Amino acid sequence: MIYGVNTFTFHDVLKIAKNPEIAKIDSQAREQILRSQENVRKIVASDRTVYGINTGFGPLCDVKISEEETAQLQHNLIISHAVGVGKPINKELSKIMMIAKIHALSKGYSGVSLEVIERMQLMLQKDVIPVIPEQGSVGASGDLAPLAHMVLPLVGLGKVWKNDQPHDTASVLQEHGLLPLQLGPKEGLGLINGTQFILAHAIQGLEKMEYLLDLADLAAAMSLEAYRGSSSPFRKELHEIRPFEGSRKSASRMLKFLKNSENLKSHEFCDRVQDPYSFRCVPQVHGASRNAFTHLRALAETELNSVTDNPIILSEEESISGGNFHGQLMALPLDYATLAAAELGNISDRRSYLLLEGKFGLPRLLTESSGLNSGFMIPQYTSAALVTENKTLCFPASADSIPTSLGQEDHVSMGSISGRKFNQVLDNLVNIFSVELMFAAQGLEFRRPAKCSKIVEENYAIIRSKVDKLEDDRLIGDDMLAIAQLILDRKIVVH
Repeated sequence: MIYGVNTFTFHDVLKIAKNPEIAKIDSQAREQILRSQENVRKIVASDRTVYGINTGFGPLCDVKISEEETAQLQHNLIISHAVGVGKPINKELSKIMMIAKIHALSKGYSGVSLEVIERMQLMLQKDVIPVIPEQGSVGASGDLAPLAHMVLPLVGLGKVWKNDQPHDTASVLQEHGLLPLQLGPKEGLGLINGTQFILAHAIQGLEKMEYLLDLADLAAAMSLEAYRGSSSPFRKELHEIRPFEGSRKSASRMLKFLKNSENLKSHEFCDRVQDPYSFRCVPQVHGASRNAFTHLRALAETELNSVTDNPIILSEEESISGGNFHGQLMALPLDYATLAAAELGNISDRRSYLLLEGKFGLPRLLTESSGLNSGFMIPQYTSAALVTENKTLCFPASADSIPTSLGQEDHVSMGSISGRKFNQVLDNLVNIFSVELMFAAQGLEFRRPAKCSKIVEENYAIIRSKVDKLEDDRLIGDDMLAIAQLILDRKIVVH
């Protein structure tokens, strides 16, 4: 994979984060970078005024900076903008930010030197990863504060990760025989203008959501087996006359998961005409969330392969001061995807609840000795609490805007908050699905000796390898955590 040349997917970025050596800066990328750097050098040597190269920033754009002061200008920009607060983002997110930034700068429109870009690449390869606080970006002039923290180690400041702990950059650079860099004209601005914080959260969230969408279908199938529901709502004929891509995919997967089920045959002889919506409408609800995932993926990959700097340097004679750093293009789909993810948990909790009601041959609370034992009563409380927490996270951050920079930046996207909320909702889904899978496995105990489909039986065995059938009350919380770990480790088979 070639920075600045190839079109990256979000999967490509995740692969590079695990193995930075697979991405290169080739001769074409070098030529693009050097040409852009030379254009900036000529602008500085000329008498033209270009924002961010020989002017102040934001509301100080009317202050001319001398040629001798341009390097100090860039250094001051970084140290003044590194004002993030809160917990550090996880190390993978920092890596994704760096990869996305290298890719954008290597396209050759930002004027950042080859030396600086190659230093970022080297830091990735040596696992010298900046510590970046999670709060402080309004997602408009780019993710200024988090990107400034990402840049600090380039100039020998800030902190980097070492043995999973933050360490002063200076000492870590010394260990690797690296000296701090001095930023040249336009370089500080090129490094901190951009949406890489928002984008990193979108990419990490897409990786989580892709698996959780598949898991949602699997959990629904296991629950339907335990409920002895009907598979007819998943028939191809139904979804061909309302052919949304997401619902067609979910319906097809449900039929696959329920193939040759002995449990579902019994539905043909019961007096139920229809199942509740949380079973019957799985393709429509899960499918809508799949559509949102597809939309976010398309836009995130457009953003990943874009230049989000300002100003854009087209030549030594032409630069454009515009708004490519504005995060609205990512904030809106992230808010939409957050709602889509939350709905997966909402319908999962309803299925869990149905399995507790004591209907159609299942005992109340999925235990044969209720009264003395509470059975699975309280895990559903946890699920309900997480579902409601997710609902509170669905308020669209992009609906808000607070003017900054003395009104120069008078509309901001708040997309950084959108990205953080998206991942919080997805993390809560892990525990919501752990409850449903635990209930479904328990429900299947009361359907024996009837057999499920091959994939459901396989997952039942995986769950039972960690969690036994519940006979009497025990520390069920440990069971939930064990199943959640199976989800996090991708041990639940979803294909």
